[in-house]
Amino acid sequence: MNSLNWRILFKALRPNQWIKNLILFAAIIFNGKIFDGPYLLHTLSGFFIFCALSSSSYLFNDIIDLKYDRLHPLKKKRPLASGDLPLNTAVEIAFLLALFALLSAILISTGFFLISFSFILLHILYSLVFKKYAILDILSIAFSFTLRAFAGEILTGFHLPFWLSLTIIFIAIFIAATKRHAELLREGSKTRPALFQYQERLLDFYTSMFGSASIIAYSLFTFLEEPPQFNTPVKDFLITVMPQAVDRKWMIVTIPFIIYILMRYAQLAYSGADAEQPEKIVTTDIPLIVSMFIWGVIIITILYVL
Repeated sequence: MNSLNWRILFKALRPNQWIKNLILFAAIIFNGKIFDGPYLLHTLSGFFIFCALSSSSYLFNDIIDLKYDRLHPLKKKRPLASGDLPLNTAVEIAFLLALFALLSAILISTGFFLISFSFILLHILYSLVFKKYAILDILSIAFSFTLRAFAGEILTGFHLPFWLSLTIIFIAIFIAATKRHAELLREGSKTRPALFQYQERLLDFYTSMFGSASIIAYSLFTFLEEPPQFNTPVKDFLITVMPQAVDRKWMIVTIPFIIYILMRYAQLAYSGADAEQPEKIVTTDIPLIVSMFIWGVIIITILYVL
């Protein structure tokens, strides 16, 4: 391949969507192990494997959806739909990426291989079957995020708190519902068969229900779960000077940020053309990026300093 073809191939792998695989790090972050070298490297290797699996599934989906993508105002610009990437090349790369990722996964552990295999199988079934049926298509997306989170647990042996796991599921359904809502308004039902079975008011209901469920689940997580315990200089100082501060449930202060993040995302999803590309919204909107950054800093401070 010449340099132009390599750029086209890289674009077809959708690296901008690899951000979804950062969920694998949730297990070590919320168990106080993000700065533990072996756990971090183990999770990082799993992250790259899931990036390969994700790109393989995206190529497979583009192959299956080729006819519909050529009718879509945005997706018709994808390398495969536009004709820049030959079909046989896409098939070969998709197969090789999946094979490489699964072979790498089995070298890590049998459990991680089974999760990885379930992940790619889910995406294949989604492309062939699930995306043709309303509700199943949205739930499949949510289950994909759940498998990513579970993969992080398998890699490290640390479990995510129950209410945080539910938060991940609910937010995934919330995002999937806003994505379908944007597709329905922008293209109608001509580019995706499942959209025939949706109505705008139904998707509004899904968005409202799972947005609310996300806030409730996250609030319960902040109130009920105990953070990891460390002996840090800041904590030792607080124990001496202000012992009552150490026992407070500081995670509660992050709730307003989650509420703002969901409200801001919904605002952008309902008013802009990028709702069909959730990864673009969360990586380009400055207020959203700033709020997520502050939320992350507060989380790290509470978990690793206080």
